[in-house]
Amino acid sequence: MSLSGPAEQFRKLHARGGDVLVLPNAWDAASARVIAEAGARAIATTSSGASWSLGRSDGEALSRDEMLAVVRRVARAVSVPVTADVERGYGDGSPRAVAETVRAVLDAGAVGINLEDGEGPGAVTGLAAQTARVAAARDAADVAGVPLFLNARVDLFLFAVGDPATRFDETVRRARAYVGAGADGIFVPGVGDADTIGRLAAAIDAPLNVIARPGMPSIPELRALGVARASLGGGVARAALGAAWRVATEVLGAGTYDALAAGVPIANMNALFAQR
Repeated sequence: MSLSGPAEQFRKLHARGGDVLVLPNAWDAASARVIAEAGARAIATTSSGASWSLGRSDGEALSRDEMLAVVRRVARAVSVPVTADVERGYGDGSPRAVAETVRAVLDAGAVGINLEDGEGPGAVTGLAAQTARVAAARDAADVAGVPLFLNARVDLFLFAVGDPATRFDETVRRARAYVGAGADGIFVPGVGDADTIGRLAAAIDAPLNVIARPGMPSIPELRALGVARASLGGGVARAALGAAWRVATEVLGAGTYDALAAGVPIANMNALFAQR
């Protein structure tokens, strides 16, 4: 199947001034199907959720092949466009490695990626090096003939990098450089207040993606601030694992099963997965 149609469809979901593209991130085929059934217009994978599901921590603890297996299963499970969290691009971090990852992601059925510049608390990849990686991702997609939506992630706020007084300006500087290198959207996790979000949306000439979490502006409020896309990251996976924790601690502690009452009936689950 050609990816051009789904890729164009996914791209249109980021139209500025339209509805916010809300992405409750999936980590396997089951979560993807449930999220799609709930009405999601696209599915985004979460590296943290995928890593936890395989017994690993987040942060490129999965190999490229392990990540691709997750993306492939998710893409096969749903009929809406899929975008993949490819962390820092895998491999040795070179532009060539990033290009290889993009080609493999397209082969797995995804039509978008998130590519991050964070290297952990207090550290990000140098601007020139990261810009080269963004450009390599864009070139690989162009050569493949697929209008991949390249969401470039700027991690200065998330990892508290640099002087707080200059963090906003440096985030905008990086965002503009990534857009110039071929990024279609900019993802800035770690910001939660309305003022900063609104200023970022106004300063960056590309669709802005934020991570939605408790205490942040609602989706309608984010739309008013100029946000184009709101992801939940690993939040849905953490909520699901939290439900498993509550069930397990209740039955192993009190010996009761009340927490199971919130589960989806077996017949409903079987009907959902019989659809494809």
